[in-house]
Amino acid sequence: MAKAATKTGGRGGGGARVPGAEHRIVVLVGKELFLRTQYTSMLKEKLEAEHGEIEVFRFDGDGVDLAEVLDECRSFGLMASHKMVVVDEADSFVNATTRAMLERYASNPSEGATLVLRGGKWNKGKLDESISAVGLILKCDTVDEGAACRWTVGRAQREYESSIDMRVAAGLVERLGADLGRIDTELGKLATAAGAGNPITGELVSELVGLTREEEVWAIQSYLLCGDAGRTLTELKVILGNSPRGNAVPVIFACSDLSRKLMGASEAMGQGVNTQVISKELKLWGASKDVILRTAGRMGPERARALFDECVAADTASKSTGVDVGMLCERLMLSFVAASGS
Repeated sequence: MAKAATKTGGRGGGGARVPGAEHRIVVLVGKELFLRTQYTSMLKEKLEAEHGEIEVFRFDGDGVDLAEVLDECRSFGLMASHKMVVVDEADSFVNATTRAMLERYASNPSEGATLVLRGGKWNKGKLDESISAVGLILKCDTVDEGAACRWTVGRAQREYESSIDMRVAAGLVERLGADLGRIDTELGKLATAAGAGNPITGELVSELVGLTREEEVWAIQSYLLCGDAGRTLTELKVILGNSPRGNAVPVIFACSDLSRKLMGASEAMGQGVNTQVISKELKLWGASKDVILRTAGRMGPERARALFDECVAADTASKSTGVDVGMLCERLMLSFVAASGS
């Protein structure tokens, strides 16, 4: 009979539990792939510290039989004294047919193997109690921006021997979202660029990490409203670069978003709505607010509606095969220059 698993303090404090060498079954479930991968690596390190070299076997839960997985857990390893048997897509692997057999295995798991079940979802049931007696069920859910910022500060120190203060971390998360995998990739680059012993600064983040979606969209929209056709087309060529089909997506989105705001603002102005109310309803903030309101006032509802209709048609056309999306974007941007002129 396997020993009951003991609770393990989590890295970084807070009493969080983490996988340990004493756990015979570990369930890692949630949408945050990075956390599932990190917990797996952490478990492997602890098993190696306890048993020396271990063997790792991986199965796809969508296509493997439970009997094959359990046979692997129970059989003796040829190259090492302990195995880590990893099954992905656990939400497919653990179902009404396999639960009873997994419960029986959990009541007496192999001492020579650690079974790791990983997946995006997990349906609670009687099996949870059986697993918890000899192992651990860990949620690997996506985190909010505040948690991502705190994680970023700790990760920079722990993994990259660097530092980043909370304000700069917040700027990084704003640009990347609360995706820990993306944040970790950029942290590695930033720490290298900063150099050993130097902090990651806001200037480095601005220089090396891409714009936020809002900044990217406004960068495109500002050229649409500049009133200079030559400058607008020059910037379009830079944006499209060498991958016109893929890079046309943010261009068309920026055009559609701007046309919607111009149409809404011009119609509201025609009805005498206060500009502060218009700004709040259309979420016009920062540098873009005054420019969009002035342009909407000059344009008027009729021209704004026509421009919006053209954007809708362009978006539909861009999804068709055989369409020159570069030329499509060029015509659309020129329409903005013409419509927004005085």
